[in-house]
Amino acid sequence: MNETKKIPVLERVMKKNEQIAAEVREQLHEKGIVTFNFMGSPGGGKTTLIEETIKRLQGKKRVAVIEGDLATTIDAERIRHYGVKVLQINTGSMCHLDIRLITQALEKIDLSDIDFLFIENVGNLVCPSSHDLGEDYRIILASVPEGPFKPKKYPVIYKEADAVIITKTDLLEYFPDFKVEILFQHAKEIQPEIKTFVVALKGEKIIIDDWITWIEQAKPKKR
Repeated sequence: MNETKKIPVLERVMKKNEQIAAEVREQLHEKGIVTFNFMGSPGGGKTTLIEETIKRLQGKKRVAVIEGDLATTIDAERIRHYGVKVLQINTGSMCHLDIRLITQALEKIDLSDIDFLFIENVGNLVCPSSHDLGEDYRIILASVPEGPFKPKKYPVIYKEADAVIITKTDLLEYFPDFKVEILFQHAKEIQPEIKTFVVALKGEKIIIDDWITWIEQAKPKKR
């Protein structure tokens, strides 16, 4: 009986969170802000991608960043180097950001002075999938060293994703079993409309143009 009583309570909490997220999304839309929720494993390249994206958008889009981590301000300091507004959220033992934390962070940002809001979620492929942060687009990063089967192993986070980006492709020669087409095929089996991108941010050849072209054209949208 105790377990059955807990279920309606959890459902009410989730419904309330979804309602707040919808309200936050509407507030951001009123300001013309497009919001991106970057999700992926620890070490998957989220911060590096955000850094390079900011560099490419300078002079075109005004960007603010909310950084989520269990501890430290290391990633926030990296982003701050590029002259954008950054807010660090340390979650302690919590494995994801939630709308309550995002709402508190937004109170400290001048929303009249940004076009894009980047949220870097805590590195995790499970917890963040169930939490709407008021974003327009959910971006999943999958790095080459992680292997091509992440969509099959973690289908829930891919089901609601708008784009999947394969990162660290400069390492492909060291991971001969990694096949880009396999990961994209698995992702599309879960989410047929998902956008797919390949990036390389190290080494002799930088690959990021397709991603930048897409994000530059992104508009506010309802989830």
